[in-house]
Amino acid sequence: MSQPPPQERSATVSFTQAELDYLATQPLGRLATSQPDGTLQVSPVGFRYNAETGTIDIGGHNMAASRKFRNVAANGRVAFVIDDIVSTSPWRVRCLEIRGTAEALADGAGQLAGPTIRVHPRRIISFGLQPGDVDREPHTLKADIRNV
Repeated sequence: MSQPPPQERSATVSFTQAELDYLATQPLGRLATSQPDGTLQVSPVGFRYNAETGTIDIGGHNMAASRKFRNVAANGRVAFVIDDIVSTSPWRVRCLEIRGTAEALADGAGQLAGPTIRVHPRRIISFGLQPGDVDREPHTLKADIRNV
């Protein structure tokens, strides 16, 4: 049921410290997967950053029976977004988007028991997470976009 393991990558290279700090404060993200007919599905999910593997591990109730788990097992293409609103006056948002591949692990992984989706980052886009961003004019902020 699991996709072949993606190419090995260093667990310490993918995320900046600001991104790791942000991940540690957020309990919920949204996982987008591709269904067999090509349509997309987005699900709110809990997650954990796995420092050992440099991945995002997603678990949950009845995971193995979920459409998202089956989608990952079928094609392994995913995008994962964590975001929040820091202020509405002025409008300030923070965002971390992770695009990549994923594995459907039937036996669980890392700190999560039970079936797990493990997201391997290939492209990371972050916004509003760098030190000092909260003091800058919102419309002058630039996204940090990179392949990893």
